[in-house]
Amino acid sequence: MAAVATVLLPSAMHRVSPSSLTRSLAFSIGDDGFRLRSPFNSRRVRDSSSGNSRIAVHCVSNTGTSRDKLFPLASTSTPCRTIHSGFKQSFPWRELSARFVATEAVANDAVGVPSLPQEEMPPRVYTWPYKKNPRVCILGGGFGGLYTALRLESLAWPDDKKPQVLLVDQAERFVFKPMLYEILSGEVDSWEIAPRFADLLSNTAVQFVQDRVKVLQPCDHLGINGSAKSDSAGTVLLQSGLLIEYDWICILITYSNLCSARLVLALGSETKLDVVPGSAEYALPFSTLEDALKLDSKLRQLERRNFSKGSPISVCIVGCGYAGVELAATVAERLQDRGVVRAINVESMICPTAPPGNREAALKVLTSRKVELLLGYFVRSIQKTSDSDSEKYILELQPAERGMQSQILETDLVLWTVGSKPLLSELEPREQPLELPLNARGQAETDETLRVKGHPRIFALGDSSSLRDLKGKILPPTAQVAFQQADFTGWNLWAAINDRPLLPFRFQNLGEMMTLGQSDAAVSPSFIDGLTLEGPIGHTARKIAYLIRLPTDEHRVKVGLSWLTKSAIQSIASVQDTLTKIVSGS
Repeated sequence: MAAVATVLLPSAMHRVSPSSLTRSLAFSIGDDGFRLRSPFNSRRVRDSSSGNSRIAVHCVSNTGTSRDKLFPLASTSTPCRTIHSGFKQSFPWRELSARFVATEAVANDAVGVPSLPQEEMPPRVYTWPYKKNPRVCILGGGFGGLYTALRLESLAWPDDKKPQVLLVDQAERFVFKPMLYEILSGEVDSWEIAPRFADLLSNTAVQFVQDRVKVLQPCDHLGINGSAKSDSAGTVLLQSGLLIEYDWICILITYSNLCSARLVLALGSETKLDVVPGSAEYALPFSTLEDALKLDSKLRQLERRNFSKGSPISVCIVGCGYAGVELAATVAERLQDRGVVRAINVESMICPTAPPGNREAALKVLTSRKVELLLGYFVRSIQKTSDSDSEKYILELQPAERGMQSQILETDLVLWTVGSKPLLSELEPREQPLELPLNARGQAETDETLRVKGHPRIFALGDSSSLRDLKGKILPPTAQVAFQQADFTGWNLWAAINDRPLLPFRFQNLGEMMTLGQSDAAVSPSFIDGLTLEGPIGHTARKIAYLIRLPTDEHRVKVGLSWLTKSAIQSIASVQDTLTKIVSGS
């Protein structure tokens, strides 16, 4: 059993201050106590009563409690010195996490043991409820992470093999991202598409920790830093200082003594804004609940400001993929005659990867709502300009092909939907090389069972993973892919824990859907070639499909009742308006 200690040595015989700490040493724990693993500084501090040097060791238990303990140096004749051979009897170290930090050598006039600065304190170790059950740590609470946790909860497990599941996410709420556009149109309330993790998991055994992942240190490498039969899968350090250990002792002993753990990566991605000068400072992304609420608030401000002026609100949307087109249709419907919406795309068509039926339906809606499409252009820069009345932005557009003229646009609002960057590559300090195999986009490379290559105890899915289909194309980072990967990941974790064969992931494209406003959508199911449901029928089909996909039965019932109530109220209001018009006309 080994531990690392920071031994703080003073430069002279006087009371020690933090500024006088000079070097760090490591020690190990043996049957005869602590042993330093590097030479000890000859300028030791002597205790006036005993004449022996003493070291203060900061001990942290598995429960997170800590205390400082003084230990004399039992020997000073060799470079590798033993620190207090009676350590086992003087302190119950078997109950500790074996993470010890020597806070300070104690001078003859020192009183007590000063504590370390917060940044030098050892991390708090997360305590799993059970010692012998497998431990599964899931990083990221998006579609891949949350649905993997729920899948594990739904499977049948032997009592001694049911895993302990810990879900870590930086946000308090799960966000059903495909329905963020309905926040802008007012069709849904925030709680319907962004429930709290604590509420979703209240009737399960899944534990939730709201925190950011700081460092991931795997050690289950194959032929890199050890064999596959490693007795530790690694650790995850959170920003708050909480250390999650997911040790996995392989099947070398009976399972009754086995304590295993696996790690699931589902960190997702975020919009990549630092693409052109000014985009990070002046453009608004649209990928999180906070983004949607911020955009809704900004539109309200512009609507109030321009109400008295009568001048139209100008909105520029960069990107005409699914997100850009859905956003353009929703914002144009909301502003109607009070605004002008422009959509900019470097390609010559909108939604180039969409089924033809969806693309044609989107073009019809955008044309009917007078959305100006600037195709074949890319944004070169965004600048801010302001006058006494309002704040505006200047976009410089460059043509992607010859024969087109550059353009300068003035707008009230810039929305950015182009590009994304996985969060996985941001985990570790940049001065240290990443342990995981990543592609050029920062996604973890996985095998067909969704395990990270070279790491048999780490699964990656969703935006954090890079997996190709049977045709060699990388799977798109969509909710549909994450749904299916979560199902396979849950099953493969069950298989790995129960020593069963793992299944290769095969993506089944069920079709594509897009919202085009309050009562408009386009749905192209894959099982009927050439069929596209448009208008109110497509809108209803899309909402039913997403209602079925909401995380838990309890939440589905609540949201379904809420939507039925809103629909009934809208129907009654529509009938009243019709009757009012008939009466007033007569």
